[in-house]
Amino acid sequence: MHSLTKTALSFNGIGRRCVALNRFSEARIICRGLTCAAEHGEHENELYDVIISGGGMVGTAMACSLGLDPNLEGKKILLLEAGNKKVMDKVPDAYGTRVSSISPGSATLLSVGAWDHIMNMRCKPYQKMQVWDACSDALITFDKENLQDELAYIVENNIIVAALTKQLENLSDQVRVQYKSKVVKYIWPKSHQVADAIPWVQVTLANGQTLQTKLLIGADGPNSMVRREAGIPTVKWNYDQSAVVAVLHLSEPTENNVAWQRFLPTGPIAMLPLSDTESSLVWSTSHRHAEELLQLDEESFVDSINTAFWSNENHSELVETAGSLFRTALSVLMPSAGSARQLPPSVAGIGPKSRVMFPLGMGHASEYIRHRVALIGDAAHRVHPLAGQGANLGFGDVACLTQLLNTKHRAMQHLLEYETVRQRHNLPMMAAIDLMKRLYSTNAAPMVVLRTFGLQATNTLPAMKAQIMAFASK
Repeated sequence: MHSLTKTALSFNGIGRRCVALNRFSEARIICRGLTCAAEHGEHENELYDVIISGGGMVGTAMACSLGLDPNLEGKKILLLEAGNKKVMDKVPDAYGTRVSSISPGSATLLSVGAWDHIMNMRCKPYQKMQVWDACSDALITFDKENLQDELAYIVENNIIVAALTKQLENLSDQVRVQYKSKVVKYIWPKSHQVADAIPWVQVTLANGQTLQTKLLIGADGPNSMVRREAGIPTVKWNYDQSAVVAVLHLSEPTENNVAWQRFLPTGPIAMLPLSDTESSLVWSTSHRHAEELLQLDEESFVDSINTAFWSNENHSELVETAGSLFRTALSVLMPSAGSARQLPPSVAGIGPKSRVMFPLGMGHASEYIRHRVALIGDAAHRVHPLAGQGANLGFGDVACLTQLLNTKHRAMQHLLEYETVRQRHNLPMMAAIDLMKRLYSTNAAPMVVLRTFGLQATNTLPAMKAQIMAFASK
């Protein structure tokens, strides 16, 4: 019989890795990635090809993606979710406070089944995005040619989860789901197996049930137990900021197909379209200011939002003069470049009990994989919401991992390829988001002038903007 080769992974940070190979007993098993020719009859614990820990948006999308893949037909897949089943028989009248900007690439991932459910429930496409500085007149706009194509879609998180859950109901033959199943312990395969050792990951639930899996996928969020118990190092820090989210009622009906974001000295404020009369607020600011915003009466809160989007109190004469001169020079060099400024809609009110705040931070696992373990979504990376890329990075993980697991030769090196491919995409995006957050967290005149020049120059270069949109749309 062939021997089974086990890959043990270790590397410093996110650099080059060293792969050590150890052999299992030749008589025990024949394994080719997820395919195993011998079962452990002496063990009563149920064995799965894949267990996904965490049934949020990304974890549920992972279960759907694997269940829909014809190349993985016949594989035993289990989704474990500590909470209740998220069902939505009827779309609620009130909009949810937590929303995601879904890129065309993420919509494609969800397009087999789940996206149809989302479209039948509720989502709002937008064709343009305007980003501008509260300390200057600098701005940048992103849109598709002639505003014919959607730049992205704003979808409530509970709608996404409900649509994916509905899709899972149609995949019951391929994917088993256990709700209210909290994991209390993971046991990993040892580096040097003895003849009678179990080479699988063992998962123990709070109800005492023990399961085994050939591959454990951690989709259990930024405080991932899978990542922690696997001993995967994480680089992380808090931003000393919180995000205040709310549902906004606009002063008057509008086409509302623009996503607005303004960088204030205390943090970015964004207004994302939900319908012709509602938008979603994501206001990143200091913890203290966030708490104050939550305590304001509705009228004062609405006034604060309109002031944040419309006021020029942070402008200075020096920055105005420098920006005007630079803008004039750019118009001489590229007369037809740039884009006109639009004013955001005014806010008249907020949804009942819709104000919520949550802390912000950045985090990145130095490894996305270990032996028989892979991390996806916030378990692998956490970002600031200013670019609206958190969910898209997670859905990108799902698409990549599914593609690599469904290949004919399912070898361990494909998990290494997953890590390499996703880190090459995620790290530049995370670095850009973190840099932007820090760059706009000051109103010091020299820094404001520099970022004004950068924003104005980028806005006059269609090719550069197209590259940014293409990278963000994946």
